[in-house]
Amino acid sequence: MLNAFIIVLREGFEAFLIVAIIFSYLRRTGQRSLTPTVYAAIAVAIAASAAIGYWLSQMTEGVNQALWEGVLGLVAIVLVASLIVHMRRVAPKLKQTVQQRLDEATAGRPRFAAMLGVFIFTVLMITREGMETALLLLQVHGQLLTGAMLGLAAATLLALAWGKYAHLINMKRFFQVTSLFLLLFLAQVAIYTFHEFAEARVLPNSDALHTATEILSPDGEYGKWFSMLIVVACAAWLVVGYVADRSPKSDRIGTSPTIAKEAS
Repeated sequence: MLNAFIIVLREGFEAFLIVAIIFSYLRRTGQRSLTPTVYAAIAVAIAASAAIGYWLSQMTEGVNQALWEGVLGLVAIVLVASLIVHMRRVAPKLKQTVQQRLDEATAGRPRFAAMLGVFIFTVLMITREGMETALLLLQVHGQLLTGAMLGLAAATLLALAWGKYAHLINMKRFFQVTSLFLLLFLAQVAIYTFHEFAEARVLPNSDALHTATEILSPDGEYGKWFSMLIVVACAAWLVVGYVADRSPKSDRIGTSPTIAKEAS
């Protein structure tokens, strides 16, 4: 449940930041008339994400279930890891990047072309978050629905809090600790993916490998302890970050701009 909670919390809030930047751009450039287009794009992106999630879940049922779970696990590792690295590079300039793409989609174009550009950009950005969420949730075992619903509620509350108290929320630490969680979670997914490929008998000595990795799978004895280790590591990162932010050296140097300011 905790894994699903943190995944939906991070991805949901990341999607909110992107939407907030888009609305801010339209407001500052005097293009409020395009706001309904963004709402329509959000609705389409949510529907597309739900459809992708359902389709992926159906793929893992029935014949060759272990093989499909292994393939989707491998896709999740590659896609999510690359997106984490990408976000770490672009996060400090998230607002600038989004606005540049919106400029390209709207500047000097007829109204219909501008609407289409904003619509497609918003759909792609939000659907990317939805697809990432779906791939990760497929790797979660346990109380998936409960954790996902709690994560969505927490992301909504964090979004509302950000609207009023952005200057108090250290978004740099938020994305650092959730990135750490996802990277550690992907390590567990890698073990589970290897385990599923062994179960599907596509590896040499599959029976022996399957037995050896059973204890490390999410439902295995050591796999459950690994899930707890992820939480402890993230908590330790937060504590270290909290102390570092309040050290005299940090006060002298000052803090870098955060994503919270980027979306204002």
